Amino acid sequence: MSTATKNCLECEAPIVGRSDKKFCDDSCRNVFNNRESRDARNLLRNVNRVLAKNRKILSQLNPNGKGFTNRSVLNAKGFDFQYHTDIYRTKKGAEYVFCYEQGYLFKDNEQVALVVKLDYLL
Repeated sequence: MSTATKNCLECEAPIVGRSDKKFCDDSCRNVFNNRESRDARNLLRNVNRVLAKNRKILSQLNPNGKGFTNRSVLNAKGFDFQYHTDIYRTKKGAEYVFCYEQGYLFKDNEQVALVVKLDYLL
């Protein structure tokens, strides 16, 4: 039987109790795990912020559910084309890109058609 003592992964205090225990108490366990998952939470928070901003821009430019704008207008408002939630490809090969229910389709290099995906609203 080993008499070596284990130390808490957070505060390094000696651990008393079960042999597989890693932390001296719940507080140390919570602090350790929160610090470990902080980067993942920050990444999700930042991506969700960009998606929400993109959705807001599209909905402001498309109050009637169908319309047109220019790529330069989206760029000027800070739209980030790298972030979206869905891509819908038609049988003819057109690609509608969506941020939640708000979507767009490039008509040419500058003109952009705006649409709303109604099945999200049902």
